[in-house]
Amino acid sequence: MSPRAREVHWCMHLNRWGGRRRVMRFFAVVSRLGDGYLWYALIATLPVFGGAVGARASLHLAAVALVSLALYRGLKRWTRRPRPFASHAAITAWVAPLDEFSFPSGHTLHAVTFTLVACWYLPWLAVLLVPFAVAVALSRVVLGLHYPSDVLAATVIGCALALGSIELAALLP
Repeated sequence: MSPRAREVHWCMHLNRWGGRRRVMRFFAVVSRLGDGYLWYALIATLPVFGGAVGARASLHLAAVALVSLALYRGLKRWTRRPRPFASHAAITAWVAPLDEFSFPSGHTLHAVTFTLVACWYLPWLAVLLVPFAVAVALSRVVLGLHYPSDVLAATVIGCALALGSIELAALLP
């Protein structure tokens, strides 16, 4: 089996989970929160609960949000990879996509980037954010919106963006 065929196979396998009502509802809610709602709430509340460190974290998160948004939108326009449900009749889109193209997963990119940056400032957030970021990444494939490679690439890009921005932030007074 070719790597492409293997990826489509895994995409179809994970997408079938969405046929279970509770599974689909869970991942639909996770995906919806990953649209930005949880991240906006995090940015808004960190200064309240995290003091000066939280305020600095919020500014950092807002900055990486702008960079990651421009980055993933540019990559989507450049690659123009169709979504799995648009290319394979056996894959169902369990929720409506926010845009037309698949590569990379913007939800995953944001989840990984925000999780790493927020946890660098406030490590106790890892208990909440790491499981959520994993669920966001998995939701994108289960819901038929992304291939596993879209999610993997977004994870790598998100890690690079977060770690690069953390290195820059560490240089600031």
